[in-house]
Amino acid sequence: MDCSVDAAEEVEKETLTSPTGLQSPVMDRNPSPPPETADGEEDEDCDAIGDTMYSKHWLFSTLTRLIHMVAEHSQEKSEGQLQLPDDDEEDLCRVWDMAMDKDVATFLQEFKATDILLGVVAKSRCPRLTEICVGILGNIACFPDTCLTLSQNEDLGAVLLLLFGDTDPPTLLETSRLLLTCVSQKHVCSLWLQRIRQQTAVCSNLCFIMCSSTNTDLLEKVGELVDKLFDLDEELMKSWITAQPSEEEEDGESRLDVASCLLEAAKQLSPESKNGLEVYLHALQLLTTIDEGIQVFAAPDGPGKVVWDFVCKLVCEDLCQPNDLPVVLQEQKGILVHAFSVLQALYGCQDQWPGKSNMSLPLIATILRVLQYHSECKDDGTSKEGAKDKQLQTLAEITAEFLADICNQIPKDTVADLVKKGFLTEKTCLTAAGSLLPSFKTSFQHLQFMLSETDPQLADVVRKRFPD
Repeated sequence: MDCSVDAAEEVEKETLTSPTGLQSPVMDRNPSPPPETADGEEDEDCDAIGDTMYSKHWLFSTLTRLIHMVAEHSQEKSEGQLQLPDDDEEDLCRVWDMAMDKDVATFLQEFKATDILLGVVAKSRCPRLTEICVGILGNIACFPDTCLTLSQNEDLGAVLLLLFGDTDPPTLLETSRLLLTCVSQKHVCSLWLQRIRQQTAVCSNLCFIMCSSTNTDLLEKVGELVDKLFDLDEELMKSWITAQPSEEEEDGESRLDVASCLLEAAKQLSPESKNGLEVYLHALQLLTTIDEGIQVFAAPDGPGKVVWDFVCKLVCEDLCQPNDLPVVLQEQKGILVHAFSVLQALYGCQDQWPGKSNMSLPLIATILRVLQYHSECKDDGTSKEGAKDKQLQTLAEITAEFLADICNQIPKDTVADLVKKGFLTEKTCLTAAGSLLPSFKTSFQHLQFMLSETDPQLADVVRKRFPD
């Protein structure tokens, strides 16, 4: 892989000329728009990029300085990181912003800026410079045509994946953003998925970030990337969930498995970022959709028990509280869908965990609260929009299925405690029965039987509303 700045200097010699054949002057800022000619027409020598007001000359000079700067740094024998001069940083950040424009991104691609930036990243000993270069590439990748050209660069693909082993959070953030941008585009995602499958260090590096970083922005973006990878490639997800942790890392500690790392990141984000938490819960939910994932969660020494405890605490103590207004549940429905999906999948694993957990009364109460809210939305003529809400409907279906699993074998003592603590009232009992019928008749019958032994009056109310 020879993506050196030397190659970039060759590009410079070939392309750093203006339309008139003169060498581009060095400028310290993006110049003002060219003056108009006497007859109102723009100067024919205008060097604007496409339909923008950005100057080709200024861009040429900035990239030229970048090449020379990195070449000089690479010749220095000093050890350690280098600092980026303020003026150079300001100009490169301007290029970063400019690359958000499609015309500029296309021009940069035609100018072979990808090779230049790759050479800089490969030789850089300045974290800020690396971050900016990867950020520019990330903006270039936002457009289909330029993303295709960028993605076909094998050297770039290899370098970017290696960057996940970097220790600089801003660089890791921009690398994650760039890769997420690429895998989100259908015409190139297969290229990146193939590279990621082949580069096994990607999994361990992302796991390390998830279980050790406290940077909210980085954790959110890495979570989005992992979630996207799992959603796109089930085989990749299977290989990551079943990968055996290395025997020992350099610090003498065993590497955590991917499910545990997802959980650690979710814990870190739970008080600060509901959006990030939702992403990680969805990734955990995806793991529960494959047999390999369920086997890992069900293992006595696996992460299933701690995931159950965390998600259960989340829905019972942080989300969907009794005094919350309906609008709060509307805002939380996305995260609740994933949370209850995870809990329902793990419910069947409890028998294999050491110190089997008793079913949480607050969890059942939360399920009943969600079903009650959905029922009220359907019955309230002013809430037609809520009744048609597909995500809310999905939440109601998941909670109804989860309640059916619970009620299928719910013990009499649990039913008695639910009634005693006011969780199972006439209102919530009728809602529960309506949710279980007609799809979960066996669960309804068992609940009705347990209810008749603990509160015959309440059982009679249900029987009258839902006769056999």
